[in-house]
Amino acid sequence: MHRDNGVASTAERTRQRVRRVRPGPLRGGGGGGTMPRDNMASLIQRVARQARLTFRPPGGGGNSSSSSNNGPRFAENLQCLQQLLDKVRAEDLRLVPRGPSAVAGAVQPPASYMHICETESFSMGVFVLRAGACIPLHDHPGMHGLLKVLYGTLRIACFDTAAAGAGGGGGDSNGGASAAGSSTLPSPPSGSPRRHRALLRSHQLYTPASAPCRLSPHTDNLHQIDAVGGPAAFLDILAPPYDPEHGRDCHYYRLGDGQSLSPDAEHPGLPHE
Repeated sequence: MHRDNGVASTAERTRQRVRRVRPGPLRGGGGGGTMPRDNMASLIQRVARQARLTFRPPGGGGNSSSSSNNGPRFAENLQCLQQLLDKVRAEDLRLVPRGPSAVAGAVQPPASYMHICETESFSMGVFVLRAGACIPLHDHPGMHGLLKVLYGTLRIACFDTAAAGAGGGGGDSNGGASAAGSSTLPSPPSGSPRRHRALLRSHQLYTPASAPCRLSPHTDNLHQIDAVGGPAAFLDILAPPYDPEHGRDCHYYRLGDGQSLSPDAEHPGLPHE
């Protein structure tokens, strides 16, 4: 697996692939970020409040970090959040599957993002994907995440990354681990993409009837999301939010030579759990 350095920054890549939409009624004032307004559906309010409770930093202030999200209280709050999120449906956000654009010649973006709320400890929003769209393999450094399909079908591939040199593989000259599926690889030439070792944990379909897909700082932290058989939308919670100033920038990856994520159950060359 190679880290893709073809785009200089996450912001540039986001502008290329995702159109951001901010519906006015979805934002409200508040210290330390924004929360849903009172005129939002009560279930979405409850999800946001539970997310804030689950991921709040110790002492109620400062920047959240994955190291503080452990212990029985966190596990209990996280379970409550997952149960609430599992109840959310497209109707709760007044979403309907989007069809072809009514404007002649207009081209829909592969993905749109609708912001709901963001605080120092978490962000929440909705991704809307057109049929066949793909959010490429990417990471969530030091972050937890929950994804709930609102309509359509998603195929999600989840990976774990291994520490450099783990599994007997040789590290590269830039400090990254060797590519997935290979035990030893020579160091890449200067300027080549960094190589990392990864383990395919799951590759399965998610629908509105599925439980939320979850990632943590150390489990399933890399994933690729594909809309299958038509448009799809999902509610996305990340904790804490992406923040390059605190080491939480988003990095995109591609699989090594000869490796692919085929729709069927077999993935030649990819190590499984």
